[in-house]
Amino acid sequence: MTDIGALVYVVDDDPSAREGVARLIRSAGLMTTTFGSGEEFLAAQRPKMPSCLVLDVNLPGVNGLDLQQELEKSGSQLPIVFLTGHGDIPMAVRAVRGGAASFLTKPVDDQDLLNAIKQSIAYYLEEETGFDQNVGGMIGESPAFQQVLRNIRIVAPTDATVLVHGETGTGKELIARAIHDLSGRSKQPFIKVNCAAIPATLLESELFGHEKGSFTGAFAQKLGRFELAHKGTLFLDEIGEIPVELQSKLLRAIQEQELERLGGNRTIRVDIRLVAATNRNLKEMVDQGTFRGDLYYRLHVFPVTVPPLRERQQDIPLLIRYFSQKYAKRLNHEIEEIPTATIEALTKYDWPGNIRELQHLIERSVILASGRVLHVAIPQSTQTRVMQSGPLDEATDREQVLRALVESGGKVGGTCGAAARLGVPRTTLQARMKKLNIMRAYC
Repeated sequence: MTDIGALVYVVDDDPSAREGVARLIRSAGLMTTTFGSGEEFLAAQRPKMPSCLVLDVNLPGVNGLDLQQELEKSGSQLPIVFLTGHGDIPMAVRAVRGGAASFLTKPVDDQDLLNAIKQSIAYYLEEETGFDQNVGGMIGESPAFQQVLRNIRIVAPTDATVLVHGETGTGKELIARAIHDLSGRSKQPFIKVNCAAIPATLLESELFGHEKGSFTGAFAQKLGRFELAHKGTLFLDEIGEIPVELQSKLLRAIQEQELERLGGNRTIRVDIRLVAATNRNLKEMVDQGTFRGDLYYRLHVFPVTVPPLRERQQDIPLLIRYFSQKYAKRLNHEIEEIPTATIEALTKYDWPGNIRELQHLIERSVILASGRVLHVAIPQSTQTRVMQSGPLDEATDREQVLRALVESGGKVGGTCGAAARLGVPRTTLQARMKKLNIMRAYC
């Protein structure tokens, strides 16, 4: 898959030749930046995006081969298409051995040059999104996200409790899995519980298990998630939704690593590493009396804050290309171009649903694609967010949920449902609707 949302650098000391190549590149829908010398190119700031370099060999001062060596020393993976006015075979051999993607002799056929550029960009994309990236297959090079990855590497080898905080759709479960995968427990179970998706009356049994006959319908003994996670990692997502009356039992299980099943009197020892996640401000909930302070401080051993996508703008082009390649391959679609204007517009959007919203938008666009150019319906306005870092007052929360339900025709799930409009999972919205006493008919 080539990518029209790419930048091609042209370095040539001949102004007319330089501008001719630039016009050709722009005619193919690619962005281009030109330089009159190797020194000028090396001094320039270059954005992090799919790129290649069209480079004249016979430059004054720092020539093409010298520039190639300087880039290699700096660790740059920028693919180079060399242009020369002479059929210099030894020079071509040196350039190719140095890692040149192509070596073309002037006058260059326009189509040959464009093909060489597109192949170089495709190579760049394979290198950048080939899962040599970062931690746990997560993509991102922004400073804020790199700090998250550093924190994961620091805390993963320990058994410390981790509290992951971030807006809905930022990838908190991926963070939890990465911590597990880099820990000494990686060969053991990773058990997850979405605390918002399980009714409060069933959550105790789900976490701690129950004995046969402990309540109506308990026809057999059941192991809880704590026992299932023995020797491994237990991930409690949406931990801010756990009822206050259950929090003391949860605190004891985390702190003492022991529990009793519902209806039982035998103490069971467990050995688990806990990772919890929330999109709510637990400290404010403690102040409001809706979350136990002792449980909060037991969870808050090593906090990891995941930045929202709007604070990772330089990562958005990488994520667009990654998801485009992923779904094009899965759906057997041949996508060759993403218009530069599309990538720029998506980068400027503030993504209230974060990475989940971006992922679903790209998947839908690939499904609808009828040709080799990926057309994306750019979101026109920021959708309302239900659950941010701080809890909303109930009246405002209820108004936003009801508005989203009306706009979606009462549909909760699906790409056009209220949950998608609000940028939250369907199960989270349903749990919120239950708390707000909104009619079950909507579900």
